[in-house]
Amino acid sequence: MAIDLRRRHGELGETIAEQHLQHRGYRILARNFRTRFGELDLIAADERTLVFCEVKTRLSGSRRGPAGPLDAIGARKRERLRRMARQWLAEGASADRPLTENLRFDAIGVILTPAGRLIALEHVEAAF
Repeated sequence: MAIDLRRRHGELGETIAEQHLQHRGYRILARNFRTRFGELDLIAADERTLVFCEVKTRLSGSRRGPAGPLDAIGARKRERLRRMARQWLAEGASADRPLTENLRFDAIGVILTPAGRLIALEHVEAAF
């Protein structure tokens, strides 16, 4: 039960992050791209930059885990995200991807109420 609720909140956080990126002019190229190293939450692009985006969602008042959602993206996670991005690029995962050499790793932290309402969203461009 707890895992399903956690997954539901995570999916909601990713949906909110996706809408945020679209509102800022990004096109979503992939969501939840699975690799042998794990899963890339969002891959987005505008006319200049390809963005690999890690989304972390936390519930307000929760005492589990790091203080803020973005505090959960440590050195090991960053290295795994780089490996996953290399795999996505190597597979040519999207013929629709922009012809650019600019790529970036962003992080979006989402804080929700236990009922699933957005409290805060923090978007850090070029987070690592």
